Amino acid sequence: MQYYLNKEQDLPLQEVYPGITGHLIHTERCTIADFRIAAGTELPSHHHPHEQTSTVLEGRFLFEVGGIERICEAGDVAVIPGNVPHRGTALTDCRIMDVFSPVREDYKLG
Repeated sequence: MQYYLNKEQDLPLQEVYPGITGHLIHTERCTIADFRIAAGTELPSHHHPHEQTSTVLEGRFLFEVGGIERICEAGDVAVIPGNVPHRGTALTDCRIMDVFSPVREDYKLG
């Protein structure tokens, strides 16, 4: 097991959706993603079984979770229970730290 990582050196940059790239860490129980999201990127409504927390580190991002909209800025956190529909739009260039539980197997590289 590797206890320490340098995201830039040890992890590949992945594009998980057009306009959304990041470095992803997978542990036994969760996936942690440091995403960069280009201004204007729209993530359509979707849901997944994973619980998700999204912490805005930089920029302004419009979230809609369970039909409730909010513009989030640095320091704001969206808490998204599993299977709840959600969508979002990057109002500016954004950096968002997402944590998913359980692990996002679909985000693992082959």
